[in-house]
Amino acid sequence: MKEKTKKIIFYFILIQPFLDLYWFYHGKLADLLPFTLPTIIRILAVFAIFCMFFSQKQNWQKLGRDKWLIAYLVLLIIYSVLHLWHVRTFTSVNPNDYGYSMFGEIFYLIRMILPLMIIYFTRQVEFDKHDLCLVIEWLSGLFSGTIVISNLFVISLRSYETGFISANIFEWFVNPNIGYSHMASKGFFNFTNMVAAVLFMLLPLMLYYLFSNFNWKTAGLTSVQALAMIELGAKVAAIGLLCGIGIGILLYLLHRYAFKNIKSSGKALITAILIEIVSLVILPFGPAIQRYNYEIQLAQQSDHDLTQEKAELKAGLAKYPTGAKREAFLRSFIKKNYKAYALNKKFVFKSYPYQYDPEFWLGIMRENGELRMQNRHLEQMMLNQVVKTNNNRLDKVFGISYMRQNNIFNLERDFISQVYSLGWAGMLLFVGPYVVILLYGAFKWLTDKRVRSYLISSLLAAIVFMLAAAYSSGNVMDFLTASLILGFVEGNLLVQIKKGEE
Repeated sequence: MKEKTKKIIFYFILIQPFLDLYWFYHGKLADLLPFTLPTIIRILAVFAIFCMFFSQKQNWQKLGRDKWLIAYLVLLIIYSVLHLWHVRTFTSVNPNDYGYSMFGEIFYLIRMILPLMIIYFTRQVEFDKHDLCLVIEWLSGLFSGTIVISNLFVISLRSYETGFISANIFEWFVNPNIGYSHMASKGFFNFTNMVAAVLFMLLPLMLYYLFSNFNWKTAGLTSVQALAMIELGAKVAAIGLLCGIGIGILLYLLHRYAFKNIKSSGKALITAILIEIVSLVILPFGPAIQRYNYEIQLAQQSDHDLTQEKAELKAGLAKYPTGAKREAFLRSFIKKNYKAYALNKKFVFKSYPYQYDPEFWLGIMRENGELRMQNRHLEQMMLNQVVKTNNNRLDKVFGISYMRQNNIFNLERDFISQVYSLGWAGMLLFVGPYVVILLYGAFKWLTDKRVRSYLISSLLAAIVFMLAAAYSSGNVMDFLTASLILGFVEGNLLVQIKKGEE
C-alpha cells in the first residue's frame, strides 16, 4: 500500500501543470461548478491519498505517537472555527460586503490544508532520489516546453493582459516596437507569477541534476527552462534566472572543493556558464526589460503637469468643503480624472469603488506619481482602509477573510497577504510550516555534516527561491499548483535529512 500511495503522489504532482491550464479558470469550464474543476480534482485526489495511507493501522498508530502533530491539528481546527466566527460579520462601505461567502471561506481553508498534507504524506512514503529526479525534470519540461513551443508558433497566451502574443522570440531582435505585453508568453497557464515562482524553485534542482550526473537530456531541459523564464517576462523569472544560475554554480563549487562530496563536471560547468551568458545577451531584448522601461516611462508621465486638474480640485473642494455635495463633486472628479493621475482603472471601479469612499481616492491622488504607480502600495492601502472601516482589533488575529480580500484585490505579496485574509494566527498556522521546515533543514545542514549533501543544499535553495518569489510577487502560497509542488519538495527535504542522519 505504501508503494501505491507513493505512485499516486508521484502522478498527482506531475499533473499539476495540466490543472493550471487557463481555460479551467476562465470561460465555460470555470462556470460548470461552484468551484473550479482543478480544485475539486485536487481535493478528491488528496482525500484518496489520505484514505490509502490511513487504511493501514500502523499509520494511525504512528500519527497517534506524533504528539506535536496532534497538537498542531487541534490548533488548526480551533483557529478555523474562530476565524469563521470572527469574519461572519463585517462593517464595510461596500453594500455587497466584498462578496463574502462562508461556504467559499471554508473551501479556502480546505485548500490551504492540502499542501500541508502532501508534505506529511511525501515524508512518510519516502521517495528515492530517482523518483524525485523524474518528477522535477518532468515538471520542468512540461512548464518550460509548453511556454517555449507556444511562443515559437505564436499561440501562447500573454503573460500580461488577455489574448495571445503577437510575436515570437525571433521577432524580438528585429522589431524593437513590439510592446512587452505582446511578447511575454505564459504558454497556456493561468497565473504568470505562479509559473515564474515554480520555475525559479525548479532551477537549483535542475542545476543539481546537471552537475551531479551530466547528460545532454538534462542540459537540454535546463536550457529550455532558462529560455522559458526569459519568455515569461516576469521580473521574478528574469532576475531569478540570472541569480539562480549564479547561486547554483556556487553551490556546485562549494560541494566540489570545500565539502568534496561531488565529482568534478567540466561539461556541466561550461554548460551552466554558457546558459548564463546567453541569458544575459537575450534579456535586454526580452519582455521583462521592456516592461521595466515602460513602467519607468509611465511613472514619469504620471508626474506630468497636473496644474489644471489640481486647480479644478482645489476650486471644487473650496466650494463644497463638507457634506453630500463634496462627495458628489469628488465622485465626478475622480471618474473624469483618474487616468490623468495614472490610477489603475480596476482598482478605482471594481476593487475599492470610488463611489463608496471618494475621500480615500482623494488621498491617493494627493500622493506622488511614483507611489500611485505601485500596484502593491495601492493594494495594501485599499486593504488598510477596509480594515480601518471595520475597526475590529481581532482582524489582526483572525483576518478579514480570504473571500473579502480576494474580491478587493489579491495582494501581490504573500505572507502579508495571508495576514490580511487569515490574521497573524492563520498566517502562522497555514503558511508558517513552510518556513519552519526551511529553518529546520538549514539548522540540520549547519550542525550535522552528514546532512550537508549536495541534494539537500539544492532542495534548501529551491525552497528559499520559492518563498522569496512568494514574498516578492505574491500569487503563490494561495494557489495550489505552486503550493502543492512546494509541499512535495519540502516533504522530500525531510526524507533526505532523515536518510542523511541514518
